[in-house]
Amino acid sequence: MKKALFLDRDGVINIEKNYLYKISDFEFLDGVFETCRYFQRLGYLIIIITNQAGIARGKYTEKDFKLLTNWMTHKFEIEKVDISKVYYCSHHPDFTGECECRKPKPKMLFDAEKDFDLDLRKSILIGDKNSDIEAGINAGIIHNYLISTGHPIIENNYSVQILSNLRELKDLF
Repeated sequence: MKKALFLDRDGVINIEKNYLYKISDFEFLDGVFETCRYFQRLGYLIIIITNQAGIARGKYTEKDFKLLTNWMTHKFEIEKVDISKVYYCSHHPDFTGECECRKPKPKMLFDAEKDFDLDLRKSILIGDKNSDIEAGINAGIIHNYLISTGHPIIENNYSVQILSNLRELKDLF
């Protein structure tokens, strides 16, 4: 079985901007390529899991999202990082009703587990919101890390290590 480094997109890979869908607004965070290359060398698949409620809200289209995603994954390729897949949830409960894929629900993680024959217990998840961490915990991922990006961190009944940037993760593995 394989292992994966799961990354949320906004706030982990790029600077978070409300309803980001334009290439011209996309800014990679420092250290993302270096950290991904490091974990790739350790045998991790790099997989992105992202809630994209802007689609449900009508802020941008699925076509807009896919255009940006293709551009982003090409930038990773240039940097010698293979993104195995980008999983996304285009729903929002206020606009499309409840779904099974929106984090903190773990469906995107379970889909990746099935698609890539992953051992989720040996995988790592990095997010910038509690819902990211909760998705990891709900999927049985043991190594869940929260990047501090200014989102409120709500105290819950689980312990999670908080990192100030993605580079700090390399020191833990």
